[in-house]
Amino acid sequence: MWRSSGWRRRMSSSSSSSPSLLHLALCCVTTLFALHFSAAAKPPKVGFGYRLVSIEESTNGGGLIGYLQVKQSTSTYGPDIPHLRLFVKHETQDRLRVHITDAEEQRWEVPYDLLPRDQPPPPGAKASYSPFTASEYAGGDLIFSFTSDPFTFAVRRKSNGQTLFDSSYGTMVFKDQYLEISTHLPKTAALYGLGENTQPGGIRLRPNDPYTLYTTDISAINLNTDLYGSHPVYMDLRNEGGEATAHAVLLLNSNGMDVFYTGSSLTYKVIGGVLDFFFFSGPSPLAVVDQYTTLIGRPAPMPYWALGFHQCRWGYQNLSVVEGVVEGYRNAQIPLDVIWNDDDHMDAAKDFTLDPVNYPRPKLLEFLDRIHSRGMKYIVLIDPGIAVNSSYGVFQRGMAKNVFIKYEGKPYLAQVWPGPVYFPDYLNPDGVSWWIDEIARFHEMVPVDGLWIDMNEASNFCTGKCELPTNHSCPIPGSTTPWVCCLDCKNLTDTRWDDPPYKINASGSRAPLGFKTIATSATHYNGILEYNAHSLYGFSQAIATHKALQGLQGKRPFILSRSTFVGSGAYAAHWTGDNKGTWDDLRYSISTMLNFGLFGMPMVGSDICGFYPAPTEELCNRWIELGAFYPFSRDHANFASPRQELYQWESVAESARNALGLRYKLLPYLYTLNYEAHTTGAPMARPVFFSFPNFTSSYGLSTQFLLGASVMVSPVLKKAATSVKAMFPPGTWYSLFDMTKAVVSQDDRFVTLDAPLNAVNAHVYQNTILPLQRGGTNSKEARTTPFTLVVAFPFGTTQGDAKGSVYVDDDERPEMKLAEGEASYIEFYATVSGSTVKVWSEVEMGAFSLEKGLLIEKVCVLGLQGNGQGLVVEVDGEPWADAAGAQFTESHAVMHQAKLEGGSKRTSMIVEVGGLSLPLGKTFSMTWKMGINE
Repeated sequence: MWRSSGWRRRMSSSSSSSPSLLHLALCCVTTLFALHFSAAAKPPKVGFGYRLVSIEESTNGGGLIGYLQVKQSTSTYGPDIPHLRLFVKHETQDRLRVHITDAEEQRWEVPYDLLPRDQPPPPGAKASYSPFTASEYAGGDLIFSFTSDPFTFAVRRKSNGQTLFDSSYGTMVFKDQYLEISTHLPKTAALYGLGENTQPGGIRLRPNDPYTLYTTDISAINLNTDLYGSHPVYMDLRNEGGEATAHAVLLLNSNGMDVFYTGSSLTYKVIGGVLDFFFFSGPSPLAVVDQYTTLIGRPAPMPYWALGFHQCRWGYQNLSVVEGVVEGYRNAQIPLDVIWNDDDHMDAAKDFTLDPVNYPRPKLLEFLDRIHSRGMKYIVLIDPGIAVNSSYGVFQRGMAKNVFIKYEGKPYLAQVWPGPVYFPDYLNPDGVSWWIDEIARFHEMVPVDGLWIDMNEASNFCTGKCELPTNHSCPIPGSTTPWVCCLDCKNLTDTRWDDPPYKINASGSRAPLGFKTIATSATHYNGILEYNAHSLYGFSQAIATHKALQGLQGKRPFILSRSTFVGSGAYAAHWTGDNKGTWDDLRYSISTMLNFGLFGMPMVGSDICGFYPAPTEELCNRWIELGAFYPFSRDHANFASPRQELYQWESVAESARNALGLRYKLLPYLYTLNYEAHTTGAPMARPVFFSFPNFTSSYGLSTQFLLGASVMVSPVLKKAATSVKAMFPPGTWYSLFDMTKAVVSQDDRFVTLDAPLNAVNAHVYQNTILPLQRGGTNSKEARTTPFTLVVAFPFGTTQGDAKGSVYVDDDERPEMKLAEGEASYIEFYATVSGSTVKVWSEVEMGAFSLEKGLLIEKVCVLGLQGNGQGLVVEVDGEPWADAAGAQFTESHAVMHQAKLEGGSKRTSMIVEVGGLSLPLGKTFSMTWKMGINE
């Protein structure tokens, strides 16, 4: 939201700095960082490393335990920790853990109750160990090897000997507030991840770009800068000898860090915690995210309605405006599932309240009854800052339960939208139970369908140690700049937590760690320092909020969180924060969306049309044509921008009906992708290389993406364009808007596709069976309509196969799993052999689909050769009486290369078998023979 202090800081400085000067300043910061980065290609000597003094192996398969001693101490960034303990374990066939910590003192780690995982043996633990005399430690897929003096380690792939990580590139340094370790990389490796940041160069990491991880409320328009989330994981994709392999590396550490990537090396510089590495062997990109989410938690299942379209705005001044928006979409026949309120519904911006004048409860409840009866939903925002107000019940109960983050024994005072606030401590069990109770109280007052947790980096309008002012009010009555600090504050620089020896590149300018957030010397439950736990704040709030919603009515929660960490996807969806209504931001949104799929947060999207300032009509057309295919699809803007609901322009309304019309037909496919994400971690929106890892030209492709394995979206990303150049991996791709059109690709050359203003280019790949429904104006309506199966064979084939699946359930259940009577999973198969075509299904637990009366009304088969003369269709072995109603359409292929010799065009047949009433929950088999063209 514009509520971002990143945008706020820029606006408050606008009187002295023009946007162009500010942009120049940010560019200069990035350039300076790049120079520093280049100089650090061979890390400076801040330490002399360690030597391995002993290593033993557990006799019961519990891993290796080794002890390291510093070779020579230095004072740079503080004294070295003299003795370290090494723990190595092959936790699964495809996951290796390397954990290095202080051998004598317990150090901060991501809490094990927050992110559940196995704990290394505690220091001094008694166990059965024997001396380990080998230089390698092999597991299922990976091999750990090491050298003793200096201690270095490497991880290799067992199948081909490929080195995945090699710490001998640099010197390992381990100080209390500075950890450094490096790895060599082949220059051909393609790296992805290390977020959250806005990457102007696309999804593939660029050498010498800055990668800083520290959750920060700074607008997403800031490029190559630490943003709202911290995800210290990268995927490494390599293609050697024409065969692609992928693996991933996670450094599980919540402290701030800089990561320096040069193209041939990668260096971590971390300001605390431990070195806790997890290596995931892959070898495919999908296998990597499967293994990764097995550790960090599978993505949360989403309710069906969450895959519909959402509308929000900061500035819906009263309930009548919201009612008008809902009717505006209805009158324009644009699908809409969820209407949102930013903080406009609140009483003086206080959480869990209603404005009694503009959002009176009786009228709001009437409105909710009305939209709920249509199947629509309502979501509101809550910020973590709790107003310091002695008459405010939420504050009173929080104080009584002692749930707020402390500074010098008192609640830490900050400022956000309501003015002075305290921040709840979600690491405190009492803080979690208090939060759950407050959400329950609010839900009793307003039956919201989900919650939006924002500003949870945490964002603070002030910096340092603050007190309530004695000579003026705070908040300032009638202020038009409520984001300007009005507390009396002083900077904190007298502790090593507020002013650490190594300065990460926070906010792209080496800003103090406590700048516009909670002071890093503040304390959480049990004395946990904000310095260590800072980047966990949004994650811990999401967990508490998930517990609250799940406990209300036993329904599946929906939570949208701005700040995220490793594992957040198991509880919440994400949007990419404050963007701008520009063509560049439109393009950047694809890379950020794809990154979050890698991070285990597949339910992600950007503010459609841009959060601010006013988008052009053309841009909004193109943005809904892209945004209709974000997993999380929402239009959102701030109050200073003109209204930009999709019905505000007729041309945008037409584009929305086209793009969202297809999305709502695709809902069963998207919901099945949601199920796959929850059970395997597979991203819903994926880079092209996920399905085509050997197609090396796609390794940096960031202007197109796949939904699932086989639906390609190729949006227009440039102003005034009426065509788009798209790259298609080899094979046949059929247009989902006009299935008589196909692209047959044979190489990596771009294809020029027509893209008039209201058109969307979306294609389905050969060998796919795509389940569609008729669509509707909301998901409740759409999900009851009959199914069409689109079977895509290679163009003009006489030999081929295709497959697909669909998952359906009662999306109110908290769990998303197959259970008889509650869910069904249907797999579809098709073959063509010569002139014989066969389409059939296999059903797992069909009772739910039968109870709901879900039917297949049409089967549409693409890419066939021959004609329809003498066609006899059999269904389940019996002649189908309505076979005469089958339709045959000639399909034309647009070739990737020049026209075929003689200027002729290849053709194939589309066979549509309609008028069916096949129960989705019952197996079926359909066959026919094509006529042969003479």
